Amino acid sequence: MAETRDTTGTGPEEHTNKGNGAGTAADGSVSPPRKSSWKYIGPGIVVAATGVGAGDLVATLVAGSNFGYTLLWAAVLGCIVKISLAEAGGRWHLSTGRTLFDGWASLGRWTTAFFVVYVVIWGFVYGAAAMSSSALPLQALFPDVFPAEWSIKPWAIICGLVGLAFVWFNKYEVFEKVMTVLVGVMFVVTVYLAIRVTPNLGDAFAGLLPVLPDEKDSVLNTLGLIGGVGGTITLAAYGYWVNAKGWTNTSWMKVMRLDNRVAYITTGVFVIAMLFVGAELLHASHTAIASGDKGLIDLTAILDDEYGTATAKLFLVGFFATSFTSLIGVWHGVSLMFADFVERYRKQRVRKDAAAVTGEEVASGRREKSLPFRAYLLWLTFPPIILLFQGQPFRLVILYGVLGAAFMPFLALTLMWLLNSSRTPREWRNGILSNAMLTIAGLLFVVLCVKQIWDQPWSEFF
Repeated sequence: MAETRDTTGTGPEEHTNKGNGAGTAADGSVSPPRKSSWKYIGPGIVVAATGVGAGDLVATLVAGSNFGYTLLWAAVLGCIVKISLAEAGGRWHLSTGRTLFDGWASLGRWTTAFFVVYVVIWGFVYGAAAMSSSALPLQALFPDVFPAEWSIKPWAIICGLVGLAFVWFNKYEVFEKVMTVLVGVMFVVTVYLAIRVTPNLGDAFAGLLPVLPDEKDSVLNTLGLIGGVGGTITLAAYGYWVNAKGWTNTSWMKVMRLDNRVAYITTGVFVIAMLFVGAELLHASHTAIASGDKGLIDLTAILDDEYGTATAKLFLVGFFATSFTSLIGVWHGVSLMFADFVERYRKQRVRKDAAAVTGEEVASGRREKSLPFRAYLLWLTFPPIILLFQGQPFRLVILYGVLGAAFMPFLALTLMWLLNSSRTPREWRNGILSNAMLTIAGLLFVVLCVKQIWDQPWSEFF
């Protein structure tokens, strides 16, 4: 999204990370491509799969059921906003050769403090939520495997342990391939459902006009839909996946931008397809579904009644793919970010003027086998299992909601700071369009953050 001079495509740098298909030299190193090509995309598929969780699909379904096609434009705008954020993060990694956390640390110690508190509390609560979300469709598909009184707990634990083992024993190349397969499943299921409900294309095109519903809180509901389309901390992880792919300098800038656009076009297909389902299947019949992941179980029952068991089962498979990609994506991406934080902290302890943590270190693959990476994997898996049995502590859930709401404005505003300063080479700094999009994103997420904090039951917190 930035207006920058294009210096990509002819860089002389070579990379030691194999598996990106860019051409291998005699010494085994991998050279950058001369032009962007579809065959190089990968991190974008990963960020799309991770960012679109079951909660995003339910929010879009509810928007479709409440407002029909009226907010289709908001869903599309949400994808455009996230393109600008992910592109900015990827551009920082490639133009500076430094990781995003290294950039944050250059802005002051407050960024480190926020990140540490965030990943500890957020990871603890999110781990339980991700395992539960992945377990719901498995319990619906195989209801007789475990006693009913055990609820979803056994499936949730299995999902967490499988995700742990998968990320623990595999490197980025395998991780990306599995995510691509699961995205394919998600794509087939959501597009099939959108076609099956026979959308009214005339109303859908009318929904691209920026019109607000004539209802109370329609502005905040619209902003919530824009802000919730496929992205949280996974947007910050995008630059790390770019590096893990072996893209570490400006020679890969064109490829990264194509990859990023593919990510949010894919996200847009998922979101628009589910809005079609909500508009045609739920809005027309005035049918309501539960909020949260359980709303997709409600939709399964409706699909069973309307289109038969086979369609309902297919949807559950897509539901599982949606939830499990979010689980393993966070297990991998946020663990990479945590390992980056620990590495920088370790360097600072040795030398106060420690050299920057670089993308080349991420590209080497050593981070994925490091102790901090695996320690955070364990943190995402085992402590949250306790929450599955004891319920989520009330105060912790409130802090989780506040920190989660604060992260997106933190990301948007710090990226603006980094990419408009001397920390970024002049030719890769923000242009007018990038600054405009990041400003819109920052303001949007500040409003949503304030609303989230305001809505918390603080009187019960103390």
